[in-house]
Amino acid sequence: MTSDLKSLNRTEAILSAKEIISTHRAIVVLTGAGISAESGVPTFRGKDGYWKNYKAEELATPAAFESDPQLVWEWYDIRRRKLLNVKPNPAHYAIAELEKKSDDFTLITQNVDGLHLIAGSKTALEIHGNIWRVRCTYCGIKEENTQTHFEGLPRCTSCGGLLRPDIVWFGEALPEEVLTEVYNSLNRCDVLIIVGTSGIVQPAASFAYTAKNNGSKVIEVNIEETYLSDISDVKVLGKAGEVLPKIVGGMD
Repeated sequence: MTSDLKSLNRTEAILSAKEIISTHRAIVVLTGAGISAESGVPTFRGKDGYWKNYKAEELATPAAFESDPQLVWEWYDIRRRKLLNVKPNPAHYAIAELEKKSDDFTLITQNVDGLHLIAGSKTALEIHGNIWRVRCTYCGIKEENTQTHFEGLPRCTSCGGLLRPDIVWFGEALPEEVLTEVYNSLNRCDVLIIVGTSGIVQPAASFAYTAKNNGSKVIEVNIEETYLSDISDVKVLGKAGEVLPKIVGGMD
């Protein structure tokens, strides 16, 4: 990594990123809250993270669901309704387009809104789950569920067990099978593109280091510098919805 790559202006950085991607085969994209924020997805953190005097960190836990599943489902119902009219932005579509053009491609996302799938991505590893998927607390079956305004607590159509959002809550481990796929892709990739993530939340914050230690080029796209900027070969400052279409556009 050379300092001159880091000091490129945005146009030069976009061209450098495009060249790196076009000359390498195995590509991994890691996305965080920033790409969803450009679509208007609420963060549910800080001043926007309160609902009925509860913080998100107090509701998105196994203990909260065990104590008052009705309350937790009411909160997720509100979240679902806020997402109903949210659409993917050009960054989501650019990532889906890059997948089509790549022989070896993996998308890893920390987001639970499902916007990548709506935009056409096929290989999304949703490490924190998906708000539009439910899981039975009794038999474990998972299924898509886009219902809002639940009347009472939602029940499994197979066994009648109580359903919960298929989200990785605070205090829960990420699914082992998903993490295995994540690390397999990071260990073999030639290029890791980091989009809209702060590099703070673990274990995703360590993914760039895993790829870098295995010889991968790292490209960062964000509106500001982050904890991962120092290890990035190219950093492109700007909105993902403006930057990624320019990086992906014109690639064969």
